[in-house]
Amino acid sequence: MTIYQFLLLFLLWVCLPHFCSPEITFRRTPVPQQRILGARVPRSDGKILHRQKRGWMWNQFFLLEEYTGSDYQYVGKLHSDQDKGDGSLKYILSGDGAGTLFIIDEKTGDIHATRRIDREEKAFYTLRAQAINRRTLRPVEPESEFVIKIHDINDNEPTFPEEIYTASVPEMSVVGTSVVQVTATDADDPSYGNSARVIYSILQGQPYFSVEPETGIIRTALPNMNRENREQYQVVIQAKDMGGQMGGLSGTTTVNITLTDVNDNPPRFPQNTIHLRVLESSPVGTAIGSVKATDADTGKNAEVEYRIIDGDGTDMFDIITEKDTQEGIITVKKPLDYESRRLYTLKVEAENTHVDPRFYYLGPFKDTTIVKISIEDVDEPPVFSRSSYLFEVHEDIEVGTIIGTVMARDPDSISSPIRNSQCIREEDSV
Repeated sequence: MTIYQFLLLFLLWVCLPHFCSPEITFRRTPVPQQRILGARVPRSDGKILHRQKRGWMWNQFFLLEEYTGSDYQYVGKLHSDQDKGDGSLKYILSGDGAGTLFIIDEKTGDIHATRRIDREEKAFYTLRAQAINRRTLRPVEPESEFVIKIHDINDNEPTFPEEIYTASVPEMSVVGTSVVQVTATDADDPSYGNSARVIYSILQGQPYFSVEPETGIIRTALPNMNRENREQYQVVIQAKDMGGQMGGLSGTTTVNITLTDVNDNPPRFPQNTIHLRVLESSPVGTAIGSVKATDADTGKNAEVEYRIIDGDGTDMFDIITEKDTQEGIITVKKPLDYESRRLYTLKVEAENTHVDPRFYYLGPFKDTTIVKISIEDVDEPPVFSRSSYLFEVHEDIEVGTIIGTVMARDPDSISSPIRNSQCIREEDSV
């Protein structure tokens, strides 16, 4: 073996913890002079008390969890300074798991664990030890308490309380906007090494989202993410212990993220010009048709209000916004006459009612279209020039003599033949 190899092995031996050969030696503790063995202490009744010194002090034992060896796991050794090695002392163990989980060699004081121990079930065990004279069965040391503490190994992966999370974030959010925080727990001992130190990373969902390694907070990572282009994202987050180092155990969870709507789209009419027809006889208030602007947003962000802003028919027609269908219903405002005017033109505007100031730069959030309304003729009855006529005639007049003329006209633009019928009422002379 070279000097270099020897030094390397020596350094490894120094750095590695030595759990395999703990020993607690029960040494005599220094005491004040008046407590020295055999010291005379007067009593009120005149007798002398002999005080015994303590023969041991206690510390902790440490035991590594999840031992997989075929033999019992060695815990440590109890030893009293009264033990001369002649087998005259007997060591007794009591307390948590004594005689079942932990056994002691009554001659040597060696303690062993009889099975694998899981720190996550119980982190430490409190036991009591006593050394007695095997022949007299009298204690040579006072009973003392000690603790076996279970040292953690990294045998638990981080776990999330939910397999699937659901979260949402407004579309068009700035980079770094917080979406949701996911937290994994690790059952290993957080006070011992890095077994329970969890680091988060993103396995799926880039480049749209990122996760903070220490906190598990998921944030947006791209600007101007548009719901109208893509609404749903699935992000997979990994939590890894040992500070994220190689060899650490890991667990994952899935986060389904939905982009919620903001008003970033103006309304748009699908046509520049819309043609409608209406009978001239339609009464005031009659709905003659509708217009509708489409909006890529949803809910209140897609709500619009319609109005007539220009045209030669602003006095003759009105428009009403139907909230349920988001249509503009055009109605007759005044009586129509085909013979007076046959065509009207309206300029109709649709405007969002809930505009987000953050997105003014994407506006204007309104649109216009032209509505042409044709008036259709109705066959109207002839109209007499007078409401009544009076003619005088002699009683002996000859048949076929013209006694007067009545006149009627057809108000329609294309006159139809007028057929006359007579209804003569005879008045008796007095």
